[in-house]
Amino acid sequence: MVDRSLISREFPRKFSDPVRTLDGSRRAIVNLQRLETLWVNTGTLCNLTCENCYIESSPRNDRLSYISRAEVAGYLEELRMLGQPTHTIGFTGGEPFMNPDFLGMLEDTVTAGFSALILTNAMKPMRKCREPLLALQRRCPGALQVRVSMDHFRRELHEEERGRRSWQPMLDGLRWLSEHGFSLSVAGRTRWDEPEADLRAGYAELFESEGIRVNAADPAALVLFPEMDEAAEVPEITEACWDILKVDPNAMMCATSRMVVKRRGATAPSVVACTLLPYDRRFELGERLEDAAGSVPLNHPHCARFCVLGGGSCSG
Repeated sequence: MVDRSLISREFPRKFSDPVRTLDGSRRAIVNLQRLETLWVNTGTLCNLTCENCYIESSPRNDRLSYISRAEVAGYLEELRMLGQPTHTIGFTGGEPFMNPDFLGMLEDTVTAGFSALILTNAMKPMRKCREPLLALQRRCPGALQVRVSMDHFRRELHEEERGRRSWQPMLDGLRWLSEHGFSLSVAGRTRWDEPEADLRAGYAELFESEGIRVNAADPAALVLFPEMDEAAEVPEITEACWDILKVDPNAMMCATSRMVVKRRGATAPSVVACTLLPYDRRFELGERLEDAAGSVPLNHPHCARFCVLGGGSCSG
């Protein structure tokens, strides 16, 4: 886990001023171009406690509470009223299938004409929902996309991150999703510093041997996430970096997405800039989507390491 006491020592001033970097340069910002994906954090409770979970999900962490079906429905209605070109509602956690309202949220999402992207570990909470999930998939074919977390294609490395006895239940859930024709992708990690080609080859061999219909060569089907470490040294991103790095600011997550969270003890959900920054209040943009249409200054290590330098995107 991240030693958060290091963060204040390593970054006492970096990533603090939303306008200027430590050397006085103008900080890079990203403007919302269009809201293509709205993420919903269903709550931080999870059946696992992973070694390097950026959101620190666990069976005890309810720092983000369960959001309700009615609250999510309110945002779906606001999307309709605003006329945003939103096509995907992404659900993340924690483990979404632990939220007792989750199946209702899915039904409301797909019947409203959106595609639902579910991030899950495919373990027991999902297995308990197999019948209603399959029924919804049959009613709205193609509307449910499921992304399963498989940190590595080798069992011992996956369990190094997710804990003992986490491999086989995940693999069984992934195989069930594949056998029943769900639109399926897998999320892996690059924390072991292996060449991407080797990772994709290893996943491809596993998928073939297990009869899992995921194309490991497709970056949208096998998403390999860069690591996030708030305590690691990382440069700040200035306006000049876009040209220097040949990176398009409109390719950043916060140019096309926002996330809704429900903080523990809050009376209402709020909208934050992206999936990576649910706790940092500097990235809270208001309670409604119409309040969240402004620009986002890249004043957090995750902005630099994951998005700009790592090329990561939770939307795949």
